Amino acid sequence: MTNNSTPGAPRTKPAEVRLDELMDAAQKLFIEKGFEATTVSDIVREAKVAKGTFYHYFNAKPEILSALRQRFSRHFVEQVQLAMDACDSDDWPTRLDVWCRASVNAYLAGIELHDLLFHDNYYHGHGNSERDRVLAQIIELLLNGKRHGAWQLERPELSAIILYHGMHGAVDNAMHNGIKDRQATAQQLGEDLSLEFRRLLGC
Repeated sequence: MTNNSTPGAPRTKPAEVRLDELMDAAQKLFIEKGFEATTVSDIVREAKVAKGTFYHYFNAKPEILSALRQRFSRHFVEQVQLAMDACDSDDWPTRLDVWCRASVNAYLAGIELHDLLFHDNYYHGHGNSERDRVLAQIIELLLNGKRHGAWQLERPELSAIILYHGMHGAVDNAMHNGIKDRQATAQQLGEDLSLEFRRLLGC
């Protein structure tokens, strides 16, 4: 009897790979069809898994939506942090500039997914961990800059909220007005926000 399988190859995918595939399938379908119109059967069919696999990870469809929100915010913070880490370690004004550009770029790049995840009836904006993850990154940036004399601020948490909502509001306004070139818009809007936030911080 011939064995066509590769020696030593796992017969099943690792749990984290299977979970990512489920989430990728749900994300694709939610964008294409909308959350309400997408069923669990649709998701498992797209992911090519049994329905029991879905319920191994999630009790109901809203739970995978919550997991997608967490993944989005985690990837957002990671992208922005990677950009800031490329700056000189003691150049805090430049780090602020890069935070503005990288945040706008990451937001615009995933705007359709962002709006799906965060602008629906299942999302509650008060006290959410996704926003807090981004705010924590901004607060760390502001506190480190203050510690090194780059700027003065008495209420870093309030300043972080202003930066966070200012960036989101500016991107939303740009989308409302219409964008022809996202890359050019991200560059210009990032620079504009940087100038405004520098004035706010007095640097």
